[in-house]
Amino acid sequence: MYIPASFVPDEQAVRELLGRCGAADLITVTAEGIVATTLPLVYDGAGEGVLRGHLARVNEQWRRPVIGEAMVIVRGPDAYVSPGWYPSKGEHGRVVPTWNYVTAHVYGRLTVHDDPAWVERNVVELSERHEGGRVNPWSVDDAPPQFISGLLRAIVGVELSITRIEAKFKLSQNRPSADIDGVISGLSADGHEAAAAAVRNARPA
Repeated sequence: MYIPASFVPDEQAVRELLGRCGAADLITVTAEGIVATTLPLVYDGAGEGVLRGHLARVNEQWRRPVIGEAMVIVRGPDAYVSPGWYPSKGEHGRVVPTWNYVTAHVYGRLTVHDDPAWVERNVVELSERHEGGRVNPWSVDDAPPQFISGLLRAIVGVELSITRIEAKFKLSQNRPSADIDGVISGLSADGHEAAAAAVRNARPA
């Protein structure tokens, strides 16, 4: 991935992005070609870090041996940026539209866990993460055991042991301060509060 110096995030920002990971794209190269699946993942930052999730058993991706590394694409906020938001447009007019975004390409070794106990732990972990802040959180224990057992037999676990990360936070850091103010205001006015906050947080000191 091409990453200009202005858009290189620090390690803590990358860890926070992975920690907020919802659904991401698991991409593998196999003898049959490139395969991709969107799936929810949980990040464990211990050591070099891992991403854990599960696939439907009928999904052929887990059965196909991976050639080289696997990759997961994790995304943060993204939004269109209008040149009309830049005060510099009125000064010289040398501005064009662009797109702001946050992404990380996470590479590593993929392990398949065809083990109901491992998969159940992953289901519980995912559920607790996304249900934790709710007034009446759902729990795996709320469903009949036989029902859960049947579902666990229909999925397999996948775990990416991270070997390297290429991250890019393209958030108007290369623009003059007044233009950054314009982008934040414009994104907020368009209802893209998460993208506006990302620009605000990435603002050069």
